[in-house]
Amino acid sequence: MSMTDVLAAADIKNALGAFGAPDSFNHKKFFELCGLKKKSPDDVKKVFHILDKDRSGFIEEDELKLLLQGFATDGRALSDKETKALLAAGDKDGDGKIGVDEFTALVAES
Repeated sequence: MSMTDVLAAADIKNALGAFGAPDSFNHKKFFELCGLKKKSPDDVKKVFHILDKDRSGFIEEDELKLLLQGFATDGRALSDKETKALLAAGDKDGDGKIGVDEFTALVAES
């Protein structure tokens, strides 16, 4: 499954373009612009599994850094500051990674 099976390619491109500059990433706005916020919980879970590259059941910090590249190959890597802010926003149980339920809640609160 690819990201464009869940989200429109034009929406992904628009969202990536809005955050092309270093240290400009805002997960709430990104999830809104790419259309993920409007998707069903099942679709959000599909996106989670696409982003969970190592299939561990979690999105760890190294996968978060490459979050935008998970949406499109030409997406930039997040800065360390952006990655840590995203992890802090999504990691509700403090285990240093984001599980599927935490990701679903992160998108829903956006």
